[in-house]
Amino acid sequence: MELKLRPKEECMFDEISLGEIMLRLDPGDARIKTARSFRVWEGGGEYNVARGLKRCFGLKTSVVTALADNEVGRLVEDFVYQGGVDASLIKWCKYDGIGRTVRNGLNFTERGYGIRGAVGVSDRGNTAASQLKPGDIDWDYIFGTLGVRWLHTGGIFAALSETTAQVVIEAVKAAKKYGTIVSYDLNYRPSLWNDIGGIEKAREVNKEIAKYIDVMIGNEEDFTACLGFEIEGNDENLKELNIDGYFKMIEKAVKVYPNFKAVATTLRTVKTATVNDWSAICWADGKIYRGLELPGLEIYDRVGGGDSFASGLIYGLMETGDPQKAVNYGVAHGALAMTTPGDTSMASLKEVERIVGGAGARVQR
Repeated sequence: MELKLRPKEECMFDEISLGEIMLRLDPGDARIKTARSFRVWEGGGEYNVARGLKRCFGLKTSVVTALADNEVGRLVEDFVYQGGVDASLIKWCKYDGIGRTVRNGLNFTERGYGIRGAVGVSDRGNTAASQLKPGDIDWDYIFGTLGVRWLHTGGIFAALSETTAQVVIEAVKAAKKYGTIVSYDLNYRPSLWNDIGGIEKAREVNKEIAKYIDVMIGNEEDFTACLGFEIEGNDENLKELNIDGYFKMIEKAVKVYPNFKAVATTLRTVKTATVNDWSAICWADGKIYRGLELPGLEIYDRVGGGDSFASGLIYGLMETGDPQKAVNYGVAHGALAMTTPGDTSMASLKEVERIVGGAGARVQR
């Protein structure tokens, strides 16, 4: 597989992510509705990828987003600093004192346990990131002057408002202009699209974005909802993905979007909230590459597992160009991320490589 990455020496950043960062309020082992205290983390589907690529894989990354300039926004900034991600591209918006015109997003998330699934309650209306519009970000400066090897963004940010969808399109066009590789996680969330046109609007936006994507990430539901492709004969009652059907669906998609160099999705069979079968597949060069299979994976916190898969996949593609190695890095990193609390990864490259190499969970001394 050949991805024509820009040379490291001409780029300030290996990767940048475009998306919203929220504060995650975590009640720990309790429920949101009965909690008396919360632990605070940062998180966001696109940002989590940049953080994983920095903290686990050692790449130089940055995030393009907007925050209200108040103490909460500066707390988010401090989390970004702790994650090692460059914060110089954040757009700071004047705060009005009460959040009438601009605010920062909150995401209350409980992990789930056994038969009780995880629950997320987001409070992100009128956030600074959702109000970004075309012209707010100087993409020529970012991709042309600074230089970026890889851009990652996704369908969550694109769905925040009509203007954020336009910002994504503006960004991916600029990235292609300067030779930057682009990945995109479809991440379809019906609740985000309902008030701005529903599934029809989701397809309109994502079909335009897809024209500029090199590495597309999404499951069969994402491809159906966002791009209009379906797996023929797929039984919704099956717990596992019809991989042959997925392969045929991707073949159809690639005919429409010949710019796709790779397509990937995680494979998750949910037995309980804390026990999942976990794997992934990657399509590239007309072949399906099956990732590591981790049946009965014990999960501490599943939120962010897919984002950590994406960062492992991206690292593998950037560093090796080998789809098999890349999907294995993705599976291992996603699995490790789900063994710790918070949206973001606490894994190391050494730990990922141990899992890829077949190591178990014996004590390391």
